[in-house]
Amino acid sequence: MYETLDRSVLKSVGKSEIRPDARVKLTGEATYVSDMVLPGMLYAQVKKSPHARAKILSIDTSKAEALPGVRAVLTGSELDYRLGLYIVDKYILAKGEVRHYGEAVAAVAAESLQIARKAVDLIEVEYEVLPPVLSHMDARKEGAPLVHPDLGSYQYVKEVFTPIPNTNIANWTKLRKGDVEQGFAESEYIVEREYDNPSVQHVPMETHVAIVSWGSGDKVTIYTSAQSPFTVRNLFCNTFSLPLSNVRVVIPHVGGGFGGKAGIHIEPLTACLSKKAGGRPVKFQASREEEFSLLPCRSALTYHIKTGVSKEGKILAQKMEMYWDAGAYADYAVNVTRASGYSASGPYEIPNAWVDAYTLYTNKPYGTAYRGFGHVEFHWGIERHMDLVAKTLGMDPVAFRKLNALREGSLTLTGEKITKHTGDVVACLDAVAASIGYGKLSKEERQRQKDTGWKIGKGVAILQKAPAMPSNTATACVVKMNSDGSVCVNVGLTDIGQGSSAALAQIVAERLGFSYDKVFVKIEKDTDSDPYDWQTVASKGLLMSGNACILACEDLLRKAYLVSSHVLKACVDDLAHDGEGVYVKHDCENRIAWSRIAIGYAYPDGQAIGGPLIGVGSYIAQGLSNLDKETGQGKPALDWTFGAHGIICEVNPKTGEYLLRKIASAFDVGKVINPQLLRGQIVGGMLQGLGTAMCEGYIFDMDGHLLNPSFTDNKIPTSKDIPFEIETIAVENSQLDGPYGARGVAEHPMISVAPALGNALSQAVGVDLVHMPIRSEDVWRAMGDKTPIDNWITKSPIGSCRSDLVHTREVASKHGID
Repeated sequence: MYETLDRSVLKSVGKSEIRPDARVKLTGEATYVSDMVLPGMLYAQVKKSPHARAKILSIDTSKAEALPGVRAVLTGSELDYRLGLYIVDKYILAKGEVRHYGEAVAAVAAESLQIARKAVDLIEVEYEVLPPVLSHMDARKEGAPLVHPDLGSYQYVKEVFTPIPNTNIANWTKLRKGDVEQGFAESEYIVEREYDNPSVQHVPMETHVAIVSWGSGDKVTIYTSAQSPFTVRNLFCNTFSLPLSNVRVVIPHVGGGFGGKAGIHIEPLTACLSKKAGGRPVKFQASREEEFSLLPCRSALTYHIKTGVSKEGKILAQKMEMYWDAGAYADYAVNVTRASGYSASGPYEIPNAWVDAYTLYTNKPYGTAYRGFGHVEFHWGIERHMDLVAKTLGMDPVAFRKLNALREGSLTLTGEKITKHTGDVVACLDAVAASIGYGKLSKEERQRQKDTGWKIGKGVAILQKAPAMPSNTATACVVKMNSDGSVCVNVGLTDIGQGSSAALAQIVAERLGFSYDKVFVKIEKDTDSDPYDWQTVASKGLLMSGNACILACEDLLRKAYLVSSHVLKACVDDLAHDGEGVYVKHDCENRIAWSRIAIGYAYPDGQAIGGPLIGVGSYIAQGLSNLDKETGQGKPALDWTFGAHGIICEVNPKTGEYLLRKIASAFDVGKVINPQLLRGQIVGGMLQGLGTAMCEGYIFDMDGHLLNPSFTDNKIPTSKDIPFEIETIAVENSQLDGPYGARGVAEHPMISVAPALGNALSQAVGVDLVHMPIRSEDVWRAMGDKTPIDNWITKSPIGSCRSDLVHTREVASKHGID
């Protein structure tokens, strides 16, 4: 919408306006659920399993119930409810069996947090410990313990997902394009390797927290730090068989989400405690340790890639096998598998492709959505693999990528044709390569190597992502004019820190011709008063809610023009407007101020026309389809956002220690709405990507105990890890159906940071890295591994080399990979 407007005519879009929530957050005035205390509120705590897998033989709650101040105690035997986004497989509290370390088996609500903690300690649980399945690669084997023996009886979304009964496979996504075997037969070289990354935590500043009151008549009010109020309401009502009108969900300011707060988690348990406590409000806030074990994480992935190329460097065929670790419950992991399956090749044109993507149950904390929705994980494999293929051919990695990248006329894995309006990944790659001086060292860099003894390396990686969402995803906006001529904007999209409230305010200001300070976007979300939005996920908010805002503005303008035509005695078609009011185009002095028609116009004799000016806009995804379950063909993508990272690092060739000198990040955003917000998104996402790349990851012992459930041993980046120089670059190829040509870029900056780092380290000191995270000791070990590259290469029948995958796995095991 309005994607062809020249930037010179835009007054609000393209400007670095200050976020409307900046002041209240900086001063501490913003209210989060963590801050809230309601009259009569109780405090909840949970008893957690110390085992990864065990039968629950008995739970004795008598001592906890007798403790003064305890108002409610619950166990799984009292709660015959199941939860699930796509596969309904999880009890509110473990029932009969615990399936992962840290799973809740009982819960308490008490007058104070201290009493609740003491009561939980008094609960006695007797277990029969069972052998857990801890590796997703073991979970697929015949005879592996079944995490969910009743999988075949669970409800699930049959149109999209394919669980396999009597196995640990929660979902199997297939994609078939062309003739893979013929493509391999025609290939000069076949390069085959496996890549791994572990589970990681979202670590939002505000941990999961909810306050729930279950009142009379089954009227439930939920205050929660969540990303999607309507999803919480819908899943809650589905679990308890309640009408939607009975449940109100309120979300104030949110202290970060990153996908971990996208579904429903602690709200049902907190509600059940409130109900048992006679309707008193109950608050449960997870500790940091509970974020790591009780609540979901990002799924681990093992990715096996086999690529066939011509001697000129064209990819002719690629077979991709993804093994996703769902943990104990399916949650979002099955949809991560689906989304990664249709995007598995990265931004490359693969004429002959075969994808099998599996979601596998294990006895570990369960996986959910995480910024990038699987793309961070599999791009690690794809972009390391592309460097390996280029090295095999003796070809420059940038040139190899440009030769095979998606471009106008290319077909994606699902058969979608790329157009000039889809975006330009090659332009992003060129931008970061130029920024880091790829392919050579400057005079200063050569001198630095000489002075320090450290080796400098430069690496690049490219990326793509489309919103992972249902084909009928919808949203709405309401724009209401106040009597002073300012406007209030209501949307269901939640601002969880990404700055959507500022971007949407700018879009509204642009369409109405108002100054930015006259537009107010409501931050707090309330299902009783705000219009519907599917979810605040998938980087779809700017495009979809932005379009809904434009449509709401146009609805308001139509109503304003109708009233003004009577007041100004002019044809509607002869009217125009600006920030002050509506006027006649050929007689600019003949005008009416917004404040005089905002809530209705009164003539001098007292008669009135019009009424409050309110515009409503609804927008739904168009032209999308479900994917064919056997071939994966269809149209899943609302839009594609392409990008690239370039990294300069320096490495101590003796110890493996490394520093980041520079990172350049470029994204084709369609049209920049707010340059400063865009830079903030890119820098924030890039740093989060560095955490994944450099230090983050769950570590379990042989019994499935999580060994690093806190920041003591599960490190995240600090200011000391920030690159010395950060450059952010916007490429603009307008999205035809985007608001003023814009497309989303919320998740994308995190994607492909890790492989860019891996490629730079490889270029610096020749290390071959297949596992994240990349700690200094991993670089040191890899420098001592002199495995020849030929061990991952097969010359096709018209060639002469062979591959040794057994050796690949031996090398991987040296780096701590199962």
